[in-house]
Amino acid sequence: MFRGTSGTIGLIVSGVIAFVLLGDALLRAGIGETLLLAPWILLVLWLVYVTLYASHVTITREGAVVQNYLRRTTVPWGRVADIRMRWQVVFVLTDGSEVKAYGGPVAGRPARVGPRSGAGEGRRVPPALRELGIIQDAWESERAESRPDAPIARQWDIPALVALLVIVVGAVSAVVGTI
Repeated sequence: MFRGTSGTIGLIVSGVIAFVLLGDALLRAGIGETLLLAPWILLVLWLVYVTLYASHVTITREGAVVQNYLRRTTVPWGRVADIRMRWQVVFVLTDGSEVKAYGGPVAGRPARVGPRSGAGEGRRVPPALRELGIIQDAWESERAESRPDAPIARQWDIPALVALLVIVVGAVSAVVGTI
């Protein structure tokens, strides 16, 4: 699974802040007020999860699974014509369409060339290019065994949507309960 490091850090920091806020509310106001406040904090945490953390790329023997926010696309290796990096990983399909991966390896800023650097010797390969190479190697090794007519599957991230529904029900009950 390939996921941006910044998303993981953002989710951890947001989770710690949410925990501190809810703990502070529990200590200062009690459990009743904390339960009224919790859905709003959890809604913000859910938004951070969806925007920063949920997007990722997973490779399997059958193909690649690209999750962009709440939408998951499964692309069989036989349907992939090329894999390249623009700002993010892009799967070019045999019909000419593209599946862009918002999560996963991301092209970073070019490295600075310092006065002591040699002519490319000992340079470190950027993590995004290394991870792109892993994805391309998996595609190269498995595409001969994959069917070129295999369907591309698109589905929603059901657990995240169920969590949103629970949070919204909690927020509505908090508003209705305080009126």
